[in-house]
Amino acid sequence: MKTIGGRQWANRDDLIAHTGYSRTTIADLWRDRETNGHPQPRLIHRVMHWDLEEWTGWFEQHRQQSAAPSSKPDPASRVDRSGDPDELLPPAAQARLLGVDPSRITQYGKKPPAGWPEPAYVEQLPTRTREYRTRRQLWEFADGNPAFGTAGGRPPGPAPTAKTPDPRIRQAARALQAAPHAGAGVVAADLAEKYGGSVHTWKRIITEARKTAG
Repeated sequence: MKTIGGRQWANRDDLIAHTGYSRTTIADLWRDRETNGHPQPRLIHRVMHWDLEEWTGWFEQHRQQSAAPSSKPDPASRVDRSGDPDELLPPAAQARLLGVDPSRITQYGKKPPAGWPEPAYVEQLPTRTREYRTRRQLWEFADGNPAFGTAGGRPPGPAPTAKTPDPRIRQAARALQAAPHAGAGVVAADLAEKYGGSVHTWKRIITEARKTAG
């Protein structure tokens, strides 16, 4: 992130971290700039940067306009149905998809409502863990719990116990099938570019995918 004249300028990696969306989604927004009104960049050291305040305002407006209208008003009507179903989302992005305050996701971690999915991936941070869920998991939760957005927090019912497989293993398996003669490092680099994350992490996932296939 660059600060010039008191304003913050973000490159594509900064926007990924800012929104929680994948590299593919951010790149697609830029690709469709002629139709979606994406802000123009400023080249800083030959790298495209965007005014973070301007970009964030545009992004929120674009996200709201992209939400499909509903003929029947219900809490799930504010759910963001766009994006890759298998994209892993951190808590803040989960809240944006469901149209709830981020504190609701924190609350669900302590007292999960009926049908709240187990994390598809758990990242171990120095002082805590961060739980990731896929868009598909959240859409299914919203479809099965029309009252999830109402005040009061936890709908009645037991918390789920079944583990959801890490969707990245399936993504890695597909990549291996598409490039059977490519080395793990090459496949991992391609996956990191497409879905985000480090090459080291994708190498580990490729190892798991091979174990599953074997």
